[in-house]
Amino acid sequence: MKKLKTIWSFICRIKALKYVLVSAIAIALIGFVDENSVWHHYQNKQKIGELESEIAKYLDQHQRNNARIKLLDSNPKEIEKIARERYFMKADGEDIFMLSDDQENAMADETVE
Repeated sequence: MKKLKTIWSFICRIKALKYVLVSAIAIALIGFVDENSVWHHYQNKQKIGELESEIAKYLDQHQRNNARIKLLDSNPKEIEKIARERYFMKADGEDIFMLSDDQENAMADETVE
């Protein structure tokens, strides 16, 4: 307690030191401690940048999907193409052969025998 009194008396003797001390405490509170500090502001700006890039990515994806939907609505050949590629559907009288390039499985089968 005696040390605090000596520090306080030292601060009171030098008037400019009071202002410097109060300014340093204010800068520390505003810059780092407060909820609306400069540090939080910087972090929020980074998050905003990340979210804006994510928004741009999703808008681009949305535009591509809308173009694809318009193409599917206007062209029945595109629907047939998707049905053949993704769902392995076929037309009447047509045979489908699925080729695989899995050489690992063929090598494993040969070593087992």
